[in-house]
Amino acid sequence: MADIKALVEELGKLTVIEAAELVKSLEETWGVSAAAPVAVAAAPGAAAPVEEQTSFDVVIASIDAAKKIAVIKAVREVKSGLGLAEAKKLVEEAPKAVLEGVTKEEATAAQKKLEEAGAKIEIK
Repeated sequence: MADIKALVEELGKLTVIEAAELVKSLEETWGVSAAAPVAVAAAPGAAAPVEEQTSFDVVIASIDAAKKIAVIKAVREVKSGLGLAEAKKLVEEAPKAVLEGVTKEEATAAQKKLEEAGAKIEIK
């Protein structure tokens, strides 16, 4: 068996080019690779599937003051069981949520109705 210390000393005297040639020669002779194995780690959250939003809030961002009455009527249509005073208060306190935790279809329908009446809507 070769003297390990002497071998290490000899290898330490090699230039970078000579060391690269040695590595290439050893790889070819023994059929191995000198590349260090690299573990592939996914970024946190990257491996997890993106969850699709299923619950939406319909928020009145602002209203056209000239169309306030139409917006109040539309709010009452969209949110059943709401009295005139409650609907008026909700519209006047914009930005304010009209509907919370509804499906995408319900949110889109409410958005369309309220925007036609003169409100600017955000779906969150």
